[in-house]
Amino acid sequence: MTTREQIHAQLAQLRLRGMAAALDAEFERAEREGAPPAEVVGRLLAAEAAERREKSLAYRLTQAKLPWRWTLDSFPFDRQPGVDRGQIRALAGLDFLRRNENILLIGPPGTGKTGIALALLRAACLNGHAARFYKAQVLLDELYASLADRSTPKLLAQLARFQPLLIDELGYLTLKPEQSNAFFRLMDQRYGRVSTLITTNLEPSAWYELFANKALVDALLDRLQHRCITIRIDGPSLRTPVPHSPPTNKGASKSAPLPCAPAA
Repeated sequence: MTTREQIHAQLAQLRLRGMAAALDAEFERAEREGAPPAEVVGRLLAAEAAERREKSLAYRLTQAKLPWRWTLDSFPFDRQPGVDRGQIRALAGLDFLRRNENILLIGPPGTGKTGIALALLRAACLNGHAARFYKAQVLLDELYASLADRSTPKLLAQLARFQPLLIDELGYLTLKPEQSNAFFRLMDQRYGRVSTLITTNLEPSAWYELFANKALVDALLDRLQHRCITIRIDGPSLRTPVPHSPPTNKGASKSAPLPCAPAA
Protein backbone atom coordinates (compact mmCIF):
# COMPACT_ATOMS: atom_id res chain seq x y z
CA MET A 1 0.00 0.00 0.00
CA THR A 2 1.39 3.38 -1.01
CA THR A 3 1.65 6.31 1.36
CA ARG A 4 -1.24 8.03 -0.39
CA GLU A 5 -3.39 4.93 -0.08
CA GLN A 6 -2.54 4.71 3.62
CA ILE A 7 -3.59 8.34 4.08
CA HIS A 8 -6.87 7.67 2.26
CA ALA A 9 -7.52 4.68 4.52
CA GLN A 10 -6.82 6.72 7.64
CA LEU A 11 -9.06 9.56 6.46
CA ALA A 12 -11.84 7.06 5.79
CA GLN A 13 -11.39 5.53 9.25
CA LEU A 14 -11.58 8.99 10.81
CA ARG A 15 -14.52 9.92 8.56
CA LEU A 16 -12.74 13.02 7.26
CA ARG A 17 -14.65 13.00 3.98
CA GLY A 18 -13.86 16.56 2.98
CA MET A 19 -10.13 16.00 3.26
CA ALA A 20 -10.38 12.67 1.47
CA ALA A 21 -12.21 14.26 -1.46
CA ALA A 22 -9.60 16.99 -1.81
CA LEU A 23 -6.50 14.89 -1.08
CA ASP A 24 -5.48 13.73 -4.58
CA ALA A 25 -6.02 17.14 -6.17
CA GLU A 26 -4.03 18.86 -3.43
CA PHE A 27 -1.15 16.38 -3.68
CA GLU A 28 -1.01 16.86 -7.44
CA ARG A 29 -1.12 20.63 -7.00
CA ALA A 30 1.70 20.45 -4.44
CA GLU A 31 3.81 18.40 -6.86
CA ARG A 32 3.26 20.94 -9.65
CA GLU A 33 3.77 24.07 -7.57
CA GLY A 34 6.12 22.82 -4.90
CA ALA A 35 3.75 24.01 -2.18
CA PRO A 36 5.08 23.76 1.40
CA PRO A 37 3.52 21.03 3.60
CA ALA A 38 1.83 23.56 5.89
CA GLU A 39 -0.02 25.09 2.93
CA VAL A 40 -1.20 21.68 1.75
CA VAL A 41 -2.42 20.76 5.23
CA GLY A 42 -4.17 24.12 5.52
CA ARG A 43 -6.08 23.61 2.26
CA LEU A 44 -7.06 20.09 3.28
CA LEU A 45 -8.38 21.32 6.61
CA ALA A 46 -10.32 24.07 4.82
CA ALA A 47 -11.86 21.45 2.53
CA GLU A 48 -12.89 19.37 5.54
CA ALA A 49 -14.40 22.39 7.29
CA ALA A 50 -16.37 23.31 4.16
CA GLU A 51 -17.66 19.75 3.83
CA ARG A 52 -18.85 19.76 7.43
CA ARG A 53 -20.54 23.15 7.06
CA GLU A 54 -22.44 21.93 4.00
CA LYS A 55 -23.55 18.75 5.74
CA SER A 56 -24.58 20.66 8.83
CA LEU A 57 -26.62 23.10 6.75
CA ALA A 58 -28.30 20.28 4.83
CA TYR A 59 -29.19 18.62 8.14
CA ARG A 60 -30.62 21.84 9.61
CA LEU A 61 -32.75 22.45 6.51
CA THR A 62 -34.06 18.88 6.65
CA GLN A 63 -34.85 19.12 10.35
CA ALA A 64 -36.60 22.48 9.88
CA LYS A 65 -39.30 20.76 7.75
CA LEU A 66 -39.63 23.77 5.45
CA PRO A 67 -42.58 23.06 3.12
CA TRP A 68 -41.41 25.50 0.41
CA ARG A 69 -38.10 26.99 -0.67
CA TRP A 70 -39.21 30.57 -0.24
CA THR A 71 -36.75 33.40 0.41
CA LEU A 72 -37.09 37.16 0.69
CA ASP A 73 -35.68 37.38 -2.84
CA SER A 74 -38.75 35.52 -4.08
CA PHE A 75 -41.26 37.56 -2.06
CA PRO A 76 -43.32 39.90 -4.31
CA PHE A 77 -42.93 43.11 -2.32
CA ASP A 78 -44.13 45.09 -5.33
CA ARG A 79 -47.49 43.30 -5.15
CA GLN A 80 -47.96 43.68 -1.40
CA PRO A 81 -48.13 47.34 -0.32
CA GLY A 82 -49.16 46.20 3.15
CA VAL A 83 -45.60 45.04 3.86
CA ASP A 84 -42.71 47.32 4.79
CA ARG A 85 -39.85 45.97 2.67
CA GLY A 86 -37.23 47.74 4.78
CA GLN A 87 -38.56 46.31 8.02
CA ILE A 88 -38.58 42.75 6.67
CA ARG A 89 -35.08 43.10 5.22
CA ALA A 90 -33.90 44.35 8.61
CA LEU A 91 -35.47 41.33 10.34
CA ALA A 92 -33.50 39.08 7.97
CA GLY A 93 -30.39 40.28 9.79
CA LEU A 94 -31.66 38.06 12.64
CA ASP A 95 -30.98 40.52 15.45
CA PHE A 96 -34.38 39.52 16.84
CA LEU A 97 -32.98 36.04 17.48
CA ARG A 98 -30.08 37.44 19.46
CA ARG A 99 -32.58 39.39 21.56
CA ASN A 100 -34.91 36.35 21.85
CA GLU A 101 -37.80 38.41 20.49
CA ASN A 102 -40.95 36.92 19.02
CA ILE A 103 -42.58 37.89 15.73
CA LEU A 104 -46.35 37.92 15.31
CA LEU A 105 -47.59 38.23 11.72
CA ILE A 106 -51.28 39.10 11.53
CA GLY A 107 -53.36 39.46 8.38
CA PRO A 108 -56.05 38.01 6.14
CA PRO A 109 -55.41 34.81 4.17
CA GLY A 110 -53.12 35.13 1.18
CA THR A 111 -51.33 38.31 2.21
CA GLY A 112 -47.87 36.73 2.52
CA LYS A 113 -47.53 36.00 6.23
CA THR A 114 -46.23 32.47 5.73
CA GLY A 115 -43.93 33.55 2.90
CA ILE A 116 -42.21 36.12 5.11
CA ALA A 117 -42.01 33.80 8.11
CA LEU A 118 -40.53 30.95 6.04
CA ALA A 119 -37.96 33.29 4.52
CA LEU A 120 -36.84 34.33 8.01
CA LEU A 121 -36.78 30.69 9.13
CA ARG A 122 -34.57 29.75 6.17
CA ALA A 123 -32.26 32.66 6.94
CA ALA A 124 -31.93 31.34 10.49
CA CYS A 125 -30.97 27.89 9.18
CA LEU A 126 -28.40 29.38 6.82
CA ASN A 127 -26.84 31.20 9.76
CA GLY A 128 -26.38 28.13 11.92
CA HIS A 129 -29.61 28.03 13.91
CA ALA A 130 -31.67 24.89 14.54
CA ALA A 131 -35.13 26.08 13.46
CA ARG A 132 -38.44 24.28 12.90
CA PHE A 133 -41.68 24.85 10.98
CA TYR A 134 -45.04 23.60 12.25
CA LYS A 135 -48.58 24.03 11.07
CA ALA A 136 -50.48 25.09 14.18
CA GLN A 137 -52.98 22.22 13.92
CA VAL A 138 -50.19 19.63 13.55
CA LEU A 139 -48.33 21.03 16.54
CA LEU A 140 -51.41 21.05 18.73
CA ASP A 141 -52.33 17.51 17.65
CA GLU A 142 -48.82 16.28 18.50
CA LEU A 143 -49.02 17.92 21.90
CA TYR A 144 -52.40 16.27 22.52
CA ALA A 145 -51.16 12.85 21.36
CA SER A 146 -48.18 13.09 23.70
CA LEU A 147 -50.54 13.16 26.67
CA ALA A 148 -51.60 9.58 25.99
CA ASP A 149 -48.12 8.07 26.46
CA ARG A 150 -46.96 10.73 28.92
CA SER A 151 -44.23 11.94 26.56
CA THR A 152 -45.33 15.57 26.81
CA PRO A 153 -42.35 16.71 28.94
CA LYS A 154 -39.91 15.20 26.42
CA LEU A 155 -41.74 16.75 23.46
CA LEU A 156 -41.92 20.15 25.14
CA ALA A 157 -38.19 20.00 25.89
CA GLN A 158 -37.46 19.32 22.22
CA LEU A 159 -39.77 22.08 21.00
CA ALA A 160 -38.38 24.54 23.51
CA ARG A 161 -34.90 24.33 21.94
CA PHE A 162 -35.76 25.36 18.37
CA GLN A 163 -34.44 28.80 17.49
CA PRO A 164 -36.74 29.94 16.07
CA LEU A 165 -39.95 27.91 16.06
CA LEU A 166 -42.48 28.93 13.39
CA ILE A 167 -46.13 28.18 14.19
CA ASP A 168 -48.14 28.73 11.02
CA GLU A 169 -51.87 29.42 10.67
CA LEU A 170 -52.92 29.81 14.27
CA GLY A 171 -56.50 30.57 13.39
CA TYR A 172 -59.96 29.11 13.51
CA LEU A 173 -59.17 25.80 15.16
CA THR A 174 -61.24 23.60 17.43
CA LEU A 175 -59.14 23.01 20.51
CA LYS A 176 -59.53 20.76 23.50
CA PRO A 177 -58.65 22.23 26.91
CA GLU A 178 -55.67 19.87 27.09
CA GLN A 179 -54.29 21.28 23.83
CA SER A 180 -54.64 24.84 25.07
CA ASN A 181 -52.85 23.96 28.30
CA ALA A 182 -50.02 22.16 26.50
CA PHE A 183 -49.59 25.09 24.10
CA PHE A 184 -49.29 27.47 27.04
CA ARG A 185 -46.70 25.21 28.65
CA LEU A 186 -44.69 25.31 25.43
CA MET A 187 -44.77 29.08 25.19
CA ASP A 188 -43.92 29.37 28.87
CA GLN A 189 -40.82 27.17 28.41
CA ARG A 190 -39.71 29.20 25.40
CA TYR A 191 -40.39 32.57 27.04
CA GLY A 192 -37.31 34.79 27.18
CA ARG A 193 -35.01 31.98 25.96
CA VAL A 194 -35.71 31.62 22.24
CA SER A 195 -37.81 33.28 19.54
CA THR A 196 -41.19 32.15 18.25
CA LEU A 197 -42.76 33.21 14.96
CA ILE A 198 -46.55 32.96 14.70
CA THR A 199 -48.70 33.64 11.64
CA THR A 200 -52.40 34.15 12.26
CA ASN A 201 -55.49 35.76 10.81
CA LEU A 202 -56.74 36.52 14.32
CA GLU A 203 -56.03 39.62 16.35
CA PRO A 204 -54.87 38.78 19.89
CA SER A 205 -58.25 39.90 21.22
CA ALA A 206 -59.82 36.97 19.33
CA TRP A 207 -57.55 34.43 21.02
CA TYR A 208 -59.86 34.40 24.03
CA GLU A 209 -62.49 32.67 21.92
CA LEU A 210 -59.92 30.37 20.32
CA PHE A 211 -58.47 29.05 23.58
CA ALA A 212 -61.67 29.52 25.63
CA ASN A 213 -59.75 30.29 28.80
CA LYS A 214 -59.33 33.94 29.78
CA ALA A 215 -56.72 33.39 32.47
CA LEU A 216 -54.63 31.22 30.15
CA VAL A 217 -54.81 33.72 27.26
CA ASP A 218 -53.91 36.59 29.59
CA ALA A 219 -50.79 34.71 30.69
CA LEU A 220 -50.01 33.54 27.14
CA LEU A 221 -50.21 37.01 25.60
CA ASP A 222 -48.24 38.47 28.50
CA ARG A 223 -45.33 36.17 27.64
CA LEU A 224 -45.67 36.31 23.86
CA GLN A 225 -45.96 40.09 23.59
CA HIS A 226 -43.38 41.03 26.22
CA ARG A 227 -40.60 40.92 23.62
CA CYS A 228 -42.49 40.89 20.37
CA ILE A 229 -42.46 42.51 16.95
CA THR A 230 -46.02 42.62 15.63
CA ILE A 231 -46.50 42.98 11.87
CA ARG A 232 -50.01 43.59 10.60
CA ILE A 233 -50.41 43.07 6.86
CA ASP A 234 -53.34 45.00 5.46
CA GLY A 235 -53.11 44.39 1.75
CA PRO A 236 -54.39 42.37 -1.20
CA SER A 237 -54.25 38.60 -1.49
CA LEU A 238 -51.18 37.41 -3.38
CA ARG A 239 -53.19 34.44 -4.62
CA THR A 240 -55.03 36.72 -7.04
CA PRO A 241 -53.71 35.96 -10.54
CA VAL A 242 -51.44 38.60 -12.03
CA PRO A 243 -53.03 40.02 -15.20
CA HIS A 244 -50.87 39.58 -18.28
CA SER A 245 -50.73 42.15 -21.02
CA PRO A 246 -51.68 40.74 -24.44
CA PRO A 247 -48.78 40.39 -26.89
CA THR A 248 -48.33 43.40 -29.16
CA ASN A 249 -47.34 41.28 -32.18
CA LYS A 250 -49.68 38.67 -33.54
CA GLY A 251 -46.85 36.22 -34.04
CA ALA A 252 -45.36 36.75 -30.60
CA SER A 253 -45.56 33.80 -28.26
CA LYS A 254 -47.23 34.09 -24.89
CA SER A 255 -45.04 34.77 -21.87
CA ALA A 256 -44.46 31.92 -19.48
CA PRO A 257 -46.54 32.27 -16.30
CA LEU A 258 -44.79 33.60 -13.24
CA PRO A 259 -44.10 31.12 -10.41
CA CYS A 260 -46.62 31.13 -7.60
CA ALA A 261 -45.83 33.74 -5.01
CA PRO A 262 -45.62 32.88 -1.33
CA ALA A 263 -49.01 33.62 0.14
CA ALA A 264 -50.58 32.86 3.46
